[in-house]
Amino acid sequence: MLKIGEFSKLSLLTVKALRFYEKEGLLVPAHIDEWTGYRFYETSQLAQAAKIKSYRQLDLSVEEIKAIMAGAPVSSILTKKIESLKKQQTDISIRISIINHILEDKEMKYQAVIKEIPEAIVYYEERKLKEYAELMTFIPESEAECRRINPDLKCAEPPYEFCEYLDGEYKEKDVMVRHSEAVTKSGNENERIKFRKIPAVKAISIYHKGAYEQLGEAYAYIMKYAEANGYKVAGLARECYIDGIWNKESVEDWLTELQLPIA
Repeated sequence: MLKIGEFSKLSLLTVKALRFYEKEGLLVPAHIDEWTGYRFYETSQLAQAAKIKSYRQLDLSVEEIKAIMAGAPVSSILTKKIESLKKQQTDISIRISIINHILEDKEMKYQAVIKEIPEAIVYYEERKLKEYAELMTFIPESEAECRRINPDLKCAEPPYEFCEYLDGEYKEKDVMVRHSEAVTKSGNENERIKFRKIPAVKAISIYHKGAYEQLGEAYAYIMKYAEANGYKVAGLARECYIDGIWNKESVEDWLTELQLPIA
């Protein structure tokens, strides 16, 4: 049998880590001397130690490793970890983009135009999102639900799709969002999907390229433009996502049109 120090050297785990894994029930010594408290491990436990170390290098939590040791499907846990890492990767890319923007001292420049947005029939769904990141899953889920109950419904041409924020104030959590898409006619409704006719409206339009976290600059510009030119805001701002994570690899290539209805 191996003393804890010897086992530490062979397993490449610190004594502190071994005591932690013992406390968590992941790697319990084969024998503890009742008089001295010395801990002893079997050489056969080196394989278990190596497995724990490899899982920890994948950033699995102790609870996830416990679940695996208890017989949970490894593939299911690792698949969830992949999704988590992908989200982290996207978050990191966004932060890098913002940092580069600051370092390069780029001035955000927008070209404002006045657009006439015609009357349209839209289906819509309103949902409270825990955080903004859920928006990119909410939109396709809303589209899929509308198609499910209206399989023959066609989108309008040219296509027109947008999101509006309904809270009346900026919120980081529990954000109320309405997603709308123009269609050729009204269809079947349920507890989620509704239809309405939106009137023709004049709007200030600008295009924002880059991370959504920088949209605040676009909102500041468009509000300042409206005020400077004597326009009165006549409705909620609309965000139209033209290019994004679904079709562009680089955050810098994401393209969003911001429309502000005016009178």
